[in-house]
Amino acid sequence: MVLRDWLEGLGYELVQGSLDREVTEVVYDSRKVVSGAVFVCMAGTRVDSHGFVPQVLKAGARVLVTERGIEGEMARSGLSPEELADVTVLRTEDGRRALALLSAARFGYPAKKMITIGVTGTKGKTTTTHMIKAILEAAGKKVGMIGTTGIVIGDTVTPTMNTTPESWQLHQAFSQMAKSGCQYMIMEVSSQGIKMHRVDGITFDYGIFTNISPDHIGPDEHADFEEYLYYKSRILNMCKVGLVNANDSHFKAVVRNASCAIHTYSVLEEGEGVPDADFTASNIRYVSRPDFVGTEFDVKGRYEMDVRLGIPGLFNVDNALAAVSICSFLDLSKERISHALEHVRVNGRMEIVHTSARCTVLVDYAHNAVSMESLLSTLRQYHPKRLVVVFGCGGNRSKERRYSMGEIGGRLADLSIVTADNSRFEKVEDIIADIRGSIEKTGGVFIEIPDRREAIEYSITHARPGDMVAVIGKGHEDYQEINGVRYHFLDREVIEEVVNRLGDEA
Repeated sequence: MVLRDWLEGLGYELVQGSLDREVTEVVYDSRKVVSGAVFVCMAGTRVDSHGFVPQVLKAGARVLVTERGIEGEMARSGLSPEELADVTVLRTEDGRRALALLSAARFGYPAKKMITIGVTGTKGKTTTTHMIKAILEAAGKKVGMIGTTGIVIGDTVTPTMNTTPESWQLHQAFSQMAKSGCQYMIMEVSSQGIKMHRVDGITFDYGIFTNISPDHIGPDEHADFEEYLYYKSRILNMCKVGLVNANDSHFKAVVRNASCAIHTYSVLEEGEGVPDADFTASNIRYVSRPDFVGTEFDVKGRYEMDVRLGIPGLFNVDNALAAVSICSFLDLSKERISHALEHVRVNGRMEIVHTSARCTVLVDYAHNAVSMESLLSTLRQYHPKRLVVVFGCGGNRSKERRYSMGEIGGRLADLSIVTADNSRFEKVEDIIADIRGSIEKTGGVFIEIPDRREAIEYSITHARPGDMVAVIGKGHEDYQEINGVRYHFLDREVIEEVVNRLGDEA
């Protein structure tokens, strides 16, 4: 491939060299440079990769994309004047944007070969993407997905460091999806992913904005809520059709500068909501039976159908409505949509692991006071005989989280079973002691079982008919971190082991 064929949309100055040089790869890690590579220099908050120019030149790179002058770095490379003169140097304003555009070109713009759906928001991204994936697969479509659970292509899951991976990794994944026959690609789009230009150059066919509330504000994230909102709302400038939650209190600010066609959705509950939204959910029923725990509701507006959702909670009605609304544009059977949502499961997100006449047991990722309160309040709507919560708190984290979660457990649960989470370098007993103090102030009923496996087993073996047991804090995580070592541990597996051992008694 010739370099100039990779430069579409990239603003740059040709400092020296030729645009007709043969290139084979785009690299941003100096350790991965190969002959024929284009090396993209980026000045980050911790590392400035311009400093690696001497090494990458010695390794055979002859095309450099930079954000500043690198004459000094080139001189320190040890290459002869003739060799240095043969190096092509492009200067651009933002190396991260350059990396994204070059990566898209290097892989042949694979995102354009699929129908693409991007989902952003403070809450609900993971669940909404999983719901859309379930619907599409129920309709016989092949789907690729990128998000919290990693890169998913068929049955293959590749873990990632970030919700929205680096741009090169993204386009590599898109390429693999397209080659494997994926017709659709769904991904979680984080505000950091947008801010760091990881999704530059991608135009989503559909974009979803679920909601926004203060989060990810601080060092190495966003300076304030205004910046956070700005980057979240940018997805509406990166898609052809945008779907936005009209119930969100920041709705007007979110859509103010949108350039896509905007559609809205709204959950109508207890006089709340926007009745004239394009898509609405109403007549919401909370269903709890030995064979089914979830919600039922009616979709009205531009699309009409009855939905039976196999995940509890009002906030999951929001997520399901977003999924239904987007899928209404895709010419899918309502029967397939209905079947998928009734049977959908999202690992660690209100995941019903067991339900019977004896009890219902679910797993959720709720690991702070806000999410714990929302979860337990939601489960109260199903009127369990007792609401039992199994939880702990992470070590080497703010003690305020322990106090607040203990208070909520004591106030909203009929029984709190306090146990280990990821204790890290703290003693489990010390963490439990902090939680204990706040529960005691509420007068709530609790017991302490430091071993998490034993705590889960106790919650099931001592369940009473009609109980609902929520095992929270770890969700999809498949490990416990103790003294710097990660040991395999998955709440769902432990629950299934106990249920299988009990047999008909469960």
